Amino acid sequence: MSKSFSTFGLAVSAVVLTCLPAAAQTKVTNDGISASEIVIGTHQDLSGPIKGWGVPVSNGMKMAVEEINAAGGVQGRKIKLVVEDSGYDPKKAVLASQKLIERDKIFAMVGPMGSPTVLAAQDILLDAGVLQLFPLTAAEFTFKFDPAKPQERLKFNNLLPYVESTRAALKYMIEAKNFKKPCILHQDDEYGKNVLDGFNQQLTAMKLQPASITSYKRGASDFSAQVAKMKSDGCDLVVLGAVLREPIGTMGEAKKLGWDVTFLGATPVNVLEVPALGKEVVEGLYSASNFEIPYEDTAKGKVKDWLVNYKKMFNADANTQAIIGYNAVMTFAHYANKAGKDLTGQKMLDELESGDKFQDIFNSPPTVFSKTNHLATTVTQVQQVKNGRWVLVKDNLMF
Repeated sequence: MSKSFSTFGLAVSAVVLTCLPAAAQTKVTNDGISASEIVIGTHQDLSGPIKGWGVPVSNGMKMAVEEINAAGGVQGRKIKLVVEDSGYDPKKAVLASQKLIERDKIFAMVGPMGSPTVLAAQDILLDAGVLQLFPLTAAEFTFKFDPAKPQERLKFNNLLPYVESTRAALKYMIEAKNFKKPCILHQDDEYGKNVLDGFNQQLTAMKLQPASITSYKRGASDFSAQVAKMKSDGCDLVVLGAVLREPIGTMGEAKKLGWDVTFLGATPVNVLEVPALGKEVVEGLYSASNFEIPYEDTAKGKVKDWLVNYKKMFNADANTQAIIGYNAVMTFAHYANKAGKDLTGQKMLDELESGDKFQDIFNSPPTVFSKTNHLATTVTQVQQVKNGRWVLVKDNLMF
């Protein structure tokens, strides 16, 4: 039993044991399940530096819950979603997770936000037997698990991982554009480290040396020193292990210096807000991505209807983040429904590992897990900002 379990005094009243091939046992809670309801929780940044992610993600989750419940729920049970604000602060994420487990008695944590925040609270969830499903971070710790540590079996991720997607996009850019002096600017946390790992791994595989490796503190707004350094180092391609505001600030600083260099963002850069807020500053920006961003004036069928309904519900245009939040709950509902009327933690875990596929309405790669693989996909796209919109440049990339 980990120290965090005893420290926080988590009361897990309903825990079942699931057998693994090596005879290790995974405990999974049955809390949050009643005859009429399934309680799930999430923590999002609703007030901090990446609330541009957290707010639409939580909106997308709420939209999915409303649709599912309006259609009769999951095997007759309505989903209850409890949302907590972490402010993108690891300490607040820990407190939020403790509250969701102890007071709200959640069955699963679905779509929690951010690498540092998810990492800080992860052991608390696993010790309590709570499934950690489809977090809003593609860091490796959210899906890689050690069979010798049975509680790690409760981690599943359906996002494109940062290491693999960075490698695939970087490989494509170097081969297609013949860059010779790539460099990286990354956030100094678990997310940034994953992007840096992908950057270093791919350059090693291609027998190239980085021209510059530079970082910034999470929440920073001034990138003048970093940009000046990268320019002096002669970089011809800048990989951005950034989120939303930082690509705009970095590219704006480059333009001030008259530095004409190509930028490639990691997957969190691939959001509508970047071209909407950055405008001409971010024209030409490339980014790794998992699916094509739909626009209301060109979308068709179910996607068109979804965009229209989202705007009616929240008086705002839907974006990448809203889609990811929506899909997190829809994916949960798919596997909970497959688990049947007699839903338990063990049955949910078994269904997640069954190999059954979930396909969303946005034509993303299908979600499918197994007993040995808790990551859904590594298929990468590269998109570019052209005339204020993200457009597909290359699809089906693997490193």
